Amino acid sequence: MIIVCQKPLNKLKINGIALFPFIFIRKPEDKENKVLINHEKIHLRQQLEMLIIFFYIFYVIEYYYWFFKLKDTDRAYKRISFEREAYAKENDLNYLRKRKFWSFRKYL
Repeated sequence: MIIVCQKPLNKLKINGIALFPFIFIRKPEDKENKVLINHEKIHLRQQLEMLIIFFYIFYVIEYYYWFFKLKDTDRAYKRISFEREAYAKENDLNYLRKRKFWSFRKYL
């Protein structure tokens, strides 16, 4: 995992994004935000489990499925199984130690 601070994220409504093997964050002080970093680390694990490319394909497909069903970008984003797992477990800083393989499936 490599954490990088990127000013271009200022134009987006996100504080961080995981693009294997990097975690891009908006502000340098977010390197100390353990919850945000844990959320993104969960995504890195998901990406590895799905051999990286399949994560992105499935993520986009799932997003558009929910977008066309809900007609709302924010709600569609929050319904993606990968995001649901990451948000549900981001406060558990030990989660990745005990997480089972493909745990995101519980959130489908």
